[in-house]
Amino acid sequence: MTAAAFDADTPAVTVSDDSAAKSAQRRWRALYLLLGFSAGLPFYMFSTVLAVRLTDHGVALAIIGFFAWVQLLPTFKFLWAPLLDRYAVPGFTRFWGKRRGWIMLSQLGILTAMLAMAFTSADDSLALTALFAVLLAFWTTTLEVAADAWRIELAPTRELQGPLAAANLWGYRTAMVAAGSGALLFADAEGSLAPALSVLGIAPGWTAAYLLIAAAAFVPLPILAALPPERRGDGGRSAALASGLATSAAILLALAALVAVVGGLLLGAAAGLGISAKTNVTPWVLGIAMLPFLAMAAMLPRIRNAAPTSPLRASAAIGPYVDFFWRYGGLAIALMAFISVYRMGDVLALNLSKPMILGLGYTKTEIGWADGVVALAASIVGVGLGGWMTTRWRFGITLTIGALFAAIGNFGFVWLAHQPLDQDLLYIATAADQFGNGMAGAIFVVYLSMLVNPRYPGAQYAFLSGFAFLLPRLLSGAGGTVVGRLDDAGYNGFDLFFLASGAISLAAILFLPLIGRAKAREDDRP
Repeated sequence: MTAAAFDADTPAVTVSDDSAAKSAQRRWRALYLLLGFSAGLPFYMFSTVLAVRLTDHGVALAIIGFFAWVQLLPTFKFLWAPLLDRYAVPGFTRFWGKRRGWIMLSQLGILTAMLAMAFTSADDSLALTALFAVLLAFWTTTLEVAADAWRIELAPTRELQGPLAAANLWGYRTAMVAAGSGALLFADAEGSLAPALSVLGIAPGWTAAYLLIAAAAFVPLPILAALPPERRGDGGRSAALASGLATSAAILLALAALVAVVGGLLLGAAAGLGISAKTNVTPWVLGIAMLPFLAMAAMLPRIRNAAPTSPLRASAAIGPYVDFFWRYGGLAIALMAFISVYRMGDVLALNLSKPMILGLGYTKTEIGWADGVVALAASIVGVGLGGWMTTRWRFGITLTIGALFAAIGNFGFVWLAHQPLDQDLLYIATAADQFGNGMAGAIFVVYLSMLVNPRYPGAQYAFLSGFAFLLPRLLSGAGGTVVGRLDDAGYNGFDLFFLASGAISLAAILFLPLIGRAKAREDDRP
């Protein structure tokens, strides 16, 4: 028994020697390549591409910065992920199973949110744009949660998990580049793709960009619908599809209404407090960002002294998170501060780099080509080199090198701003940014993984990786306000912003002598 085969009747992997098993494995890898691609496409459409679109429509930079807070949703996925384990989607689940049911619902959510963004692409109502961006972020994150859970169930061993995970990550990263470059090329009415689009009867512009990316993201759904039922005897594919679509429509409408109501209340509260595009929100954001650190410091003495049977440590809900602080003690705060800072420069640059480059005079087509082959190749090389270094050198060395290259990528935008318009120079700046981002990202993932207690690998990694981007994404939303205020003060706002973001990447190095001494406390439980 050496090869894996997938039994159509169960969500798990069984083992056999026949060629059909190997063929089945290839089909599952191909499916996960598609699922990764489907999840990666929408991410840039509610982040980087949306920032370019808003810039194109003359939206104030401070408002564009606020839109970066939509990216906070994936950070908080642990809040609703348990619902996907406990509840099923009626109709879809009866025939295709719980995991596929959620994936199919999520893809319908992505499709409808993307269509809504396409047909409101003039951004006449920023409230509507924000509503649909939040919905797109929510359903994209839900798709990732469901697909990850199904992947773990399908491949319970490391040998089986590796190929599926690799296929999923490759699809995801390729899709992010494809969306970032393809959407800009489709959106540029003067771009070289205009003749090809006209043949298809599509007018270039933001509507075309979102429609075409939505169509690409939707591809896995009919493939999933064509797969066999989860268990034999679950016939009635048409009835299950019809009832699933009806249920999905109700869920999508209910969620849209809920988000609209909550969003309206938040906007009303902000207006009541006098918060507008001209308000300096930076002090508020910094204050909110400090709250998790203050709460952790206050609870640390109690956590550190907790017995193995303490409700804090025994709780299925919070036990995995409490365990991290119990094991690392006071240095847990330093570790959390370090992981909050290490990727901050990249996150800050993500939201404002494209508006800055557009302001220099580069076209969306030129940016699209730079974000295509150049960005993908540089990112792949950076990831590969970063992963290779972690297997050979100590973390102190690899984390330092990663921070240096991440900072160089940020400083590259300042360099580009003071050069004549030249697409080759844009390629160089883009390559430097993506290479540093990829290298630092690969090193960071391995480092976080080594902090995790093997007793709680999934929960603790989700907690640490989510927290790592909480503070950066909070501050990213205030980036537009910061640049605007620097400009008003007579400085070059973008120059200082990207210099500061690069300096923050370098500042992470200052933590290394302290966190290098962090050693986990021995677990006192059997």
